[in-house]
Amino acid sequence: MKHCLSAFAPALLALGLLLSPALRAAEAETAPPRPRVALLATGGTIAGAGASAANSATYQAARVPVEQLLAGVPQLAELAEVRGEQVFQLASESFGNEQLLALGRRVAALAENPEVDGIVITHGTDTLEETAYFLTLVERTDKPIVLVGSMRPGTALSADGALNLYNAVAVAGDPASRGKGVLVTLNDEIHSGRDVSKALNIKTEAFKSPWGPLGMVVEGRSYWFRLPAKRHTLNSEFDIRQIASLPRVDIAYAYGNLDDTAYRAFAGAGARAIVHAGTGNGSVAAPVVPALRALREEGLQIIRASRADQGGFVLRNAEQPDDRYDWVVAHDLNPQKARILAMLALTRTRTQDSRELQRIFWEY
Repeated sequence: MKHCLSAFAPALLALGLLLSPALRAAEAETAPPRPRVALLATGGTIAGAGASAANSATYQAARVPVEQLLAGVPQLAELAEVRGEQVFQLASESFGNEQLLALGRRVAALAENPEVDGIVITHGTDTLEETAYFLTLVERTDKPIVLVGSMRPGTALSADGALNLYNAVAVAGDPASRGKGVLVTLNDEIHSGRDVSKALNIKTEAFKSPWGPLGMVVEGRSYWFRLPAKRHTLNSEFDIRQIASLPRVDIAYAYGNLDDTAYRAFAGAGARAIVHAGTGNGSVAAPVVPALRALREEGLQIIRASRADQGGFVLRNAEQPDDRYDWVVAHDLNPQKARILAMLALTRTRTQDSRELQRIFWEY
């Protein structure tokens, strides 16, 4: 019997070799199609390079092109069909309103493309939270839009960019990500683009949300724990396709011994609103109150925010008589996000009324 089996072994092996390609082809035909993800590269640390592998904090940002980024993570092909596009190549501290508008329009065009299932944007971490919130407000789509960056350049020991990018593509290609607004993935966490901010500048767990992340990414699979409550994307009243330019809105930072110099300078430079990054509950120092009241009477919107990290929460009429002064409070938005929302709100003529502007801050 053993001799008979031995005789048939070569034939069985040959038959298996012949059937293997056919079986693989059949499996490929029955496997679900991979999601199609468009990757927009804008520069930042994730595209940075240091002089040596020991340089994790000293490096040049925005050096690596999108093709090289994708080639560095070949495992992306297991998750999705990814095509890259270099939109900008700059460090994100140099992101201005023109870059916001241009990126927003490109994202909108891709979102309208039926051959795109999700969008990933690589971005420098310094202003990533501002771009994420801007896109949250102006992109009228339920398709996943995921921003991703890194705290270390790809040349560094224990670089975090490759895994962050892998996770971002996984989230962008996940049908469960649809309708959750613009997302940010770093350090295995999924955050809302509205809530998240950069809380640290030297650790890989740099991004935090005061109300916690939306979920996690583990080995290419996303797990969700909560949903955004504020208006975003499809439910937003703002539309990038209807915005030609953004008005000037500035932020004045509060500190001990504060006077009104910065506020008057911003007004003189043409600001239409000033975000007061106040201490605690958006507190306003007594010497500054008369100037802010006068500026409001001249037509500038005054918005009280808190400079407190990770949970500044400004209550209306709790620190200042906002109703009497006709001021606005930023609610739980930090000053930089309050600036983004104020700019968009001021593109609408009816937001000259502070009550209308306050409504927008409550809802977004």
